[in-house]
Amino acid sequence: MKEIRRWVRLLHRDLGFFFVGISLIYGFSGIALNHIKDWNPNYSVVYFEKKIEQDFNLKDSADVFVTQLLNSLDQEENYRTYAYLPNERLKIYLAGGSSVTVNIAERSAQVELLQKRWFFYQVNFLHYNPHVWWKWFSDIFAGALIFFALSALIMVRGHKGFIGRGGIYVALGILIPLLLLLFF
Repeated sequence: MKEIRRWVRLLHRDLGFFFVGISLIYGFSGIALNHIKDWNPNYSVVYFEKKIEQDFNLKDSADVFVTQLLNSLDQEENYRTYAYLPNERLKIYLAGGSSVTVNIAERSAQVELLQKRWFFYQVNFLHYNPHVWWKWFSDIFAGALIFFALSALIMVRGHKGFIGRGGIYVALGILIPLLLLLFF
């Protein structure tokens, strides 16, 4: 048993070091995704209004107007298309979900720009298992987490181990989530 315990300790340590990076990625993205109702962890949204200087007539072609407006906003490379809306409004669609809504009568534009959040966009992308190869890596990581949990049970002996105080903590770790499931 002493030899098994030694090998378990070595594997627990070495695999633990190997999986530190992915543990941090899942930890940060997990916290961000837990609070998705409070904020958008993938994108920040910038809103602002711009007064329009150039003239525009609904009977004329909107192409020149749209090009000039997007040039003034530094968004010409993100242009996708536009559509006329009721009440003399024009909506310009940009790449990545951004848009500009022009109120022609009031000569104003409401700009909504979506920008990927640095770090959180990337780690959340990995959290969603984007590719088959990532799914397999995530499954290996999940297996390692199971190994870490089980190996930790036999690493500490005596009254601080699974038979003593450690067992109480394990029971609480199982009981608390079950109670939360029952009552919430």
